[in-house]
Amino acid sequence: MIARAAGEIAPGMVVNLGIGLPTKVVEYLAPDCAVCLHTENGLTGIGPRLAPDRADRNLIDAGGAYVSTVPGSAFFDSATSFAMVRSGRLDLTMLGAFEVSAGGDLANWKIPGKFSPGVGGGIELAQKARRVVVLTTHTDRQGNPKLKAECSLPLTARGCVARVFTDMAVVDVTPQGFVLREIAKGLCAQDVIEATDAPLLVADDLQYF
Repeated sequence: MIARAAGEIAPGMVVNLGIGLPTKVVEYLAPDCAVCLHTENGLTGIGPRLAPDRADRNLIDAGGAYVSTVPGSAFFDSATSFAMVRSGRLDLTMLGAFEVSAGGDLANWKIPGKFSPGVGGGIELAQKARRVVVLTTHTDRQGNPKLKAECSLPLTARGCVARVFTDMAVVDVTPQGFVLREIAKGLCAQDVIEATDAPLLVADDLQYF
């Protein structure tokens, strides 16, 4: 799933990697991929994550993982970082999710009754990036679908998600609803349909990853 999502990133892009699964995407980018990775806590130009014994303890991404720099990396304060987000300079943001609706609504910051550190930068990233994709498991730990007709959890933003990468499939959000574009090897379309709590159209040119 993460390796497939990394293929969404093209050379020359400015890309934000959200907390959770998206932060692992950097490990699947080719070393010569000329992309500018952004983290909202004040860094552009992110290299591979580092083990604690090799890391600069002051250098972390938004999820708290130790990261490295690359030639051309830049540091700045949060105000500058969010000015970049709000002014539409991000070509792509990759976010985690608790739920995504067939209309592209995103819920990724709060499960009522459970501790949440706050919404963070998710709302602005979801609204201001030129393209928003989600990386998540297709179902939660109890087997409940995360791709739904309507979100039941507090929303981060409405109508923002363009594509969802899961451990089962690649699903696009379209005016007609969810469209199954790609499927993990070993599964069939019916497996994904049964794990999705919304109508799921199957693309004529369905592929495997």
